[in-house]
Amino acid sequence: MASLEDIIDDIEKFSEVSFSRSSGPGGQNVNKVNTSVQLSMDIERFTCLTVAETERLRNKLSSRINIDGQLFVRAQQQRSQLKNRQFALNRMAELVLDSIKKTKSRKKTRASKAAQEKRLHEKKRRADIKKLRKLPE
Repeated sequence: MASLEDIIDDIEKFSEVSFSRSSGPGGQNVNKVNTSVQLSMDIERFTCLTVAETERLRNKLSSRINIDGQLFVRAQQQRSQLKNRQFALNRMAELVLDSIKKTKSRKKTRASKAAQEKRLHEKKRRADIKKLRKLPE
């Protein structure tokens, strides 16, 4: 499995960075300085990921990946371009690392007989309480 440092190295080498004006409040700084950062990277260019990990990445982050296979992250929280760039880089690395982790499969279990009876008893008790709230006809 790839480490965070390996993923960050790949992103720094192969990603494309574009800058634009941020939205929202911020006064003149927002209106005149390109501080918003959009980081994009072709997911096939990750050299530290195996084929299975790349496929897992493609499945889990499908909403962030376009038709060309580009993964996008945008950052505009900070007032400086440099801080937003670093934030976007770290965010993309965390997304990739989280998405390549294998999820444990759930083991099917059944409620015990006592647990089933307890649940049904509680449902019956609640129904009786609600029935007592009604006015007699």
